[in-house]
Amino acid sequence: MDIRPSPNQRAPMAFELSAPHRLEVSDARARLHALADYLSNKYGLTITWTGEDEASVSGSYLVVTISGNLRLTPASVTFSGKDPGMLWRGKAKEYLVRKLQKYLDPNVALEDLPRR
Repeated sequence: MDIRPSPNQRAPMAFELSAPHRLEVSDARARLHALADYLSNKYGLTITWTGEDEASVSGSYLVVTISGNLRLTPASVTFSGKDPGMLWRGKAKEYLVRKLQKYLDPNVALEDLPRR
């Protein structure tokens, strides 16, 4: 899976990731809902679906405030939000990349994805 910074990542306080996928939109949507359940249950993040394929993500973990938006298109999933800062940026990117790879992997059945 090719995960790369968005070309719109120009603002110093912006943090964006774009993950391409090859899933049917309905399958990708179900997988993102599973990921949202996982993040909410495990870390207490608030994920509010603002549309069929868009959600706002907010909360805090350790000393990091999380605030951003998740968007699904037929070809990719994009997360854009507040930059967690120089000390946490690398770890945040690594974590999100791992989770998106896992949850968008067509070789992993939806029912096998953790929600807690």
